[in-house]
Amino acid sequence: MIAQPFASPDDIRATFCTALSNMYKQEVPLYGDLIELVNDVNAEIKKIKPDLWEIGDRLNVERHGAIRLGTPAELSMISRLFRQMGMYPVGYYDLSTSGVPVHSTAFRPKTTSSLDKNPFRIFTSLLRLELIPDLQLRAEAAEILSQRDIFHPVVRELVSKAEDQGGLNAEDAQELVQHSLETFKWHDRALVSEDVYDQLKKTHPLLADIVGFKGPHINHLTPRTLDIDAVQRMMAERGIPPKKVIEGPPVRECPILLRQTSFQALTEPILFAGASPGETSQGLHRARFGEIESRGAALTREGHALYQSLMKQAGSFTPTDNNDIWQSKLSRTFSPFPDTWDSIRRANLAYFRYSLSSAFEGTIQSGCSLDQLIKEGKVTFTPIVYEDFLPASAAGIFQSNLGEHSKLTTEGLNAREEMELSLGRKIQDYFDLYEEIQRNSLREVQRLTGCRL
Repeated sequence: MIAQPFASPDDIRATFCTALSNMYKQEVPLYGDLIELVNDVNAEIKKIKPDLWEIGDRLNVERHGAIRLGTPAELSMISRLFRQMGMYPVGYYDLSTSGVPVHSTAFRPKTTSSLDKNPFRIFTSLLRLELIPDLQLRAEAAEILSQRDIFHPVVRELVSKAEDQGGLNAEDAQELVQHSLETFKWHDRALVSEDVYDQLKKTHPLLADIVGFKGPHINHLTPRTLDIDAVQRMMAERGIPPKKVIEGPPVRECPILLRQTSFQALTEPILFAGASPGETSQGLHRARFGEIESRGAALTREGHALYQSLMKQAGSFTPTDNNDIWQSKLSRTFSPFPDTWDSIRRANLAYFRYSLSSAFEGTIQSGCSLDQLIKEGKVTFTPIVYEDFLPASAAGIFQSNLGEHSKLTTEGLNAREEMELSLGRKIQDYFDLYEEIQRNSLREVQRLTGCRL
């Protein structure tokens, strides 16, 4: 009997991304409306600007999702699951600095080829119970979480099988995707009573969302748009209530990092466990929403520092601000940040991928500088897409969909090391990944031209 080849992790991830998106459309019809709006805007922009950098085939499948886990054990298992999909923890985000009692990482592909195949990412947050000041409630939440298993038994079985044999055949991979959806689906029946839910919510709405249910449920999926400002304006026209302002940097000729907006979280009916077996009571819960993102160039450490400095200068929007007022303020504040690709490149503020153009004759030009070859049109440079997230934007989206609550503070623990122990590996520094892509492209140009870098 001939052994079946293993399915590619990239293919498993692509299948999972499509299945998850289809499931979320059924659960949250407004998300389907959002996809239609984004597709309409993207189609118009591609007609107007057919030479936009980094569109490619991946735009139509561009997604990121977000989930919130309750325990280190859940994080450990989901890390093993995502590994079979070619997704690894990249970037560490401590949202507790914004009063949200979680810290996060993004599971995503790391190589250029995998990102081109399917760039799906899951922003994965883990509850930090040590930030809950009420010790009794903290213990009760820990006990509730210890009693649940968010993974289907088949998922555990297939992940172990893949780890033992080095992969899964196509049939097993399809079954893994199918049963993995169970972890992310919506459960309208709470694990807790209404009284316990209210205690959790009073402490922090996120605590109720994470602890109160059978599983983490995908709380949003995010398509990528080529014009987030147009989407923001058109959402209300199509009956999709938008977030007040777009998070992240202002609109620019040369987009950088990440801009995000969303429609407000839905108020959904849920059932609480009653005092007696089988008894229930009705309630409402706000958690799930639809988000849109617009991605720009990945910034270097120097570029990121400048970005953070300018955002700090801009401060925060006030209750009287609308999106137009806020974006105008941001644009004025960001005037020190260059807005042509060449000036950004010369200032070493963003990462670029270098390649030879058709104007290069194929002869070695030893001693010639890279800048000279660029000036002569023989070498081109393209911004590297930012594949990650902004801590402030992530926290802003969280807060805008949670309502009023008291902020919780950190206790100075080395939370990153604790998260890495649960993951069973170090969290990759995304700067290192971008630097490697740029460096490899420069080395190839140098090999082919003999130029000085």
